[in-house]
Amino acid sequence: MADLPFSESEYLTRQKNVIEDMPSESVLFIPTNPKSIRSNDVSYPFRASSYMLYLCGWSEPDGIFVARKSSGKWKTTLYVLPRDTKSEIWEGIRVGVEGASQGWPVDQAASITDLEKDVMFHIQGCSEIFTIEGLNNELDKILSDVDTSDAKKLIDGHRVVKSPSEIELMAKAATLASNAHILAIESTYPGIGEWQIQSIVEGYFSMNMSQWSYPSIVGGGDNATILHYKENNCIIEPGNLVLVDAGCEVEGYASDITRTWPVNGKFSDAQREIYDLVLRAELAGIDACQPGSPWISMHRATSRVLAAGLIELGILDCSIEDAIGEENDFNGPYRNFFMHGTGHLLGLDVHDVGGGRQGDDDPGPILKAGMVVTVEPGLYFGSWRNDVSIPERYSGIGIRIEDDVLITESGPVVLTADCPKEIDEIEALVGSNR
Repeated sequence: MADLPFSESEYLTRQKNVIEDMPSESVLFIPTNPKSIRSNDVSYPFRASSYMLYLCGWSEPDGIFVARKSSGKWKTTLYVLPRDTKSEIWEGIRVGVEGASQGWPVDQAASITDLEKDVMFHIQGCSEIFTIEGLNNELDKILSDVDTSDAKKLIDGHRVVKSPSEIELMAKAATLASNAHILAIESTYPGIGEWQIQSIVEGYFSMNMSQWSYPSIVGGGDNATILHYKENNCIIEPGNLVLVDAGCEVEGYASDITRTWPVNGKFSDAQREIYDLVLRAELAGIDACQPGSPWISMHRATSRVLAAGLIELGILDCSIEDAIGEENDFNGPYRNFFMHGTGHLLGLDVHDVGGGRQGDDDPGPILKAGMVVTVEPGLYFGSWRNDVSIPERYSGIGIRIEDDVLITESGPVVLTADCPKEIDEIEALVGSNR
């Protein structure tokens, strides 16, 4: 076996679980992600498809995993780029067909140059063809005249509950991200640039042979009230808060942390009031991460704390029932200040498969031991907003606190617990490395 993050038996078990859900006389095609051009002949860094990583660990470009099932048995083939000295001089040595056949958890490997004739052989006599469209133009063209089914729906359910070895990698990613946030807090000072904090965080990822799992969000002052702020190009003025939402990948498995802190090391009274409220909501959300509970439990727990707190602070003038919304629908006026969901599943994708995100058609999964979720309530009072009344005392404040939580039979385990979030801890840490 090649130096893959999981044992051969784990990959084969994953394949078995997926293929057993396929009908007899069917075939599965899993293409990896395409390479993406940044400009002219410069490509973005390549990142393999999470489905490919899950099923066989293949991380090179231009691969296709195929599983053909017939009469209750199956055979797997990995199509890869063949060795080519001229290309390898420029782009690096390829594993090639022989290397893939000897080192990866598949029955055989073949050259991707044989794809067209082999696909026609694989689909012959099949009752159902599973694939992921839009990733490999050649495969899509070959299959354009046949009916296909979405392979994601076949695989997603198997990815939701993590194995012990997956959890180990996710715990490592959580620790790296926690350390990166700690270093950023320690290095913060009034007048620091958002981009400087970003470089501290992402530099730590690189130093530890990791990479970001999503573009880092570093928003100072009013920028923290923009949920997916991405410019990261402003000076953070004295007295302002900075919100940092950043995570990394280890062997493809993501972490996702948000912390908010004052750049001068001291929360103002108004900032402290909002921070304390968000922290209490986050702790309630974490406590709701119990096996057997419906997905909505986390959101209801955080929302009740936030709604009650907004009333207590005088930001809302209504009952808790009215704040939450008619018929307890959790779409009441508290949502003017907490616009997103409480969390999402985490794994090979930072917003991992399995449902539960705000806007999904289904109500989300029942929480099970082995799931990893984020819990990330926030409150946002953008001074730039003209759609809602923002109290002057809280104008310009944006606070989110996010942790990665493993659900176990005995309750939630916070994988990112190393990253401080209590007010006294944060204040003591800010600027302590300067």
